[in-house]
Amino acid sequence: MKELVETIAKALVDEPDQVIVTEQVSEKGILLTLKVAQTDIGKVIGKQGRVANAIRSVVKAAGIRKGVHVMVNIE
Repeated sequence: MKELVETIAKALVDEPDQVIVTEQVSEKGILLTLKVAQTDIGKVIGKQGRVANAIRSVVKAAGIRKGVHVMVNIE
C-alpha cells in the first residue's frame, strides 16, 4: 500500500524527491501518512479535496482486495 501512495503522489508533484509516506499498522488497519513539499500540497489535495479523495478511494479499494482497512492522511 505504501508503494501505491508513493507512486501516485510522485506522479502529481513537482518535487517527487520530497514525497514521504510512513506506514503505521494497528489492530484497526493500516494508517498511511503522506508528506509532500509545501509548494505541492495543493496538487495533492486538489480543488475541494477531489484529488485527495481519489487517492483515498484507490488505496481503500486496493486494501479491500487484500482484506485490510487502509486510511490515508495528508500532512
